[in-house]
This record gives sequence, structure tokens and C-alpha cells, in this order.
Amino acid sequence: MRQVVAVDIGGTHARFSIASIASDGSISMDDPETLHTDDHASFQTAWEDYRERKGGTLPRAVSMAIAGPVGGDVIRFTNNPWIIRPALVREKLDVDHYTIVNDFEAVAHAVARADEDQFIHLTGPDQPLAPTGRLSVLGPGTGLGVAHLYREPSGEYRVSATEGGHIDFAPLDQIEDAILARLRKRHNRVSVERVVAGPAIVDIYQTLAALEGKAVAEEDDVAIWTRGQDGSDSLAAAAVDRFCLSLGSVAGDIALAQGGFGGVVIAGGLGYRIRETLLASGFAERFRAKGRFQNLMATIPVKLIIHPQPGLFGAAAAFATQHTHSEPGENS
Repeated sequence: MRQVVAVDIGGTHARFSIASIASDGSISMDDPETLHTDDHASFQTAWEDYRERKGGTLPRAVSMAIAGPVGGDVIRFTNNPWIIRPALVREKLDVDHYTIVNDFEAVAHAVARADEDQFIHLTGPDQPLAPTGRLSVLGPGTGLGVAHLYREPSGEYRVSATEGGHIDFAPLDQIEDAILARLRKRHNRVSVERVVAGPAIVDIYQTLAALEGKAVAEEDDVAIWTRGQDGSDSLAAAAVDRFCLSLGSVAGDIALAQGGFGGVVIAGGLGYRIRETLLASGFAERFRAKGRFQNLMATIPVKLIIHPQPGLFGAAAAFATQHTHSEPGENS
């Protein structure tokens, strides 16, 4: 049994768990701890906070799933101000081994290893994800994560991190034209992350209000999501439904671009919280609405992963994959 601290760092939260990796590759995790990134000046101070919560000692291995590109001497997060210097990880965290992956690269590892009961069906054929070939993984949170998974006939798999959340947003109707026009006042280039991520609900809501000639107060995204889900605000509910439409469009675009015809998986806590709305919305229709490829899109199973911590589980899985042939005393 080998232990590793699994860490999933997003724009808003940093989640920690101690994962145990058995000799057969199976992974178990203890109860996760969630820290707010705004409460800590750096990842190191968050690590020290977690270490104190665990009694002052931690396993001497860490696997980090990071919301942003992970190459280079300095890793900068897309949606929070922390930085990580890989060359200093062993020294600063007092570990012997480390793995660093993109957060949705980690989620794709989780998709590859999760049991079938960890998925619920959204649209397309109600069948398991393809056992071989290409799958696309994406999910809205503070940003929009995207990854690619390729399953080999041998049972092995390969994961690729991408920055697919930063492709250009393509509006499909007059309402989305209006959303784009609002966003262009602040951004020279509008990526899909500006429309299909948790904070985007504010701009969607404000756009719908303007189209109806209503003056609404500026407020944070959490309040709009809450009212849009509990039925207390019809305009907020319309904004959530519009979000689901755009998510369907983007998911279909990603599948086409990656060749993810073996299946598409929606991940992230936000996707899980709006699962009932997704099922009742136009998500499925928008996913399929790809012109000459509509028939092809209808053959793709689309699932929602419901594992409670896919980022943490995937970080541990990425470590297990990378360190299969190393022993606890070896450097890596």
C-alpha cells in the first residue's frame, strides 16, 4: 500500500485527501478537506494548513491537479493568483515524489477508472461509454475544463490535457448574439469559458434582463444559480436554461474537434448540481445540432460523472499511472 496526498486546485477551492494505492492499482481516499484559495496567500500556506489539520505529518508524496497549463518552470493558475515552481516542490512540501497534472487531465483519469455506476445518462444511446477509442471530457466550474481520453484495446489508456475551454464562443441565436455583445465590452476575445462556466451566469442573467427591459442589481453568481434552481426567480431560471443550451453546443463542438465519438462526459460539481435541469433543457438538442453531422452526434453517449471527488480520485490515479514502476524510496 502506498499513500499520496491528492490535491485538486481550482479557481475557488483547493481540495485535499490522502489516497491509498494498493498493489493492484485500486485507490481509496479518506474524507477530503476543502480550503478556500482566497484564504491562503499561496499553495504552500494552504498545504501547511492542511498538514496541521492532519496532525502535523503527511505522506511523502503528492499529486496535484491544477486548473491551468502545467508546463514550464512556473505554473500559473487560470483563475487564482497562486503559482507553483515544480523544481521546488520536494523542498517546499517536504516530499520525495510528486506528480502535477492539469485538473481535467485528472478528471479524465477518473473517467477512465470509474465504475459504470458512477455515471448517469444525459443523451444519446443509453449504453456504456466505448471501451476503446476516443472520449471527450469537459466540465464547467470556475472555468471550463476540457481533456481527451483514448482507451487502448489492451485496457490501457492515455490522457491529454487541453485548453479547449478557451476556444472562441460561437453564438447560435439572437440571445447569444446579445450575450456576446455584452462580453465584448470587457473582452477583446470571448472564449467559451466566458459563457459556459459558473461565473458566466451573471452575464447571461444581465443580458436576459436587458432584453426584457428590466433593471436588476449586480450580484454574485451563487445567488443567481440558487434562485434559478429553486424556482423563486423565473428570469434566473431562464438564465440557467440558457446556460444548459450553450453547454450542449460547446460539448458537441468539443466532441467533433477531438473525435470523441466513443462518448462525452460532463464533469464538475456544477454539472452535478444542475443535472435535473440539464435533462429537462435543450442541452441534448444543442449537442446534436451540428448540421451535416447531426446523425453522427446522435450516436454518441453523453454521460455525467457523479463520483463525489473526480479531481482528487483522478490526481491519485495519475500518480499511480506515472509511478507504477517506481518504489517509495526512489526519486521521480
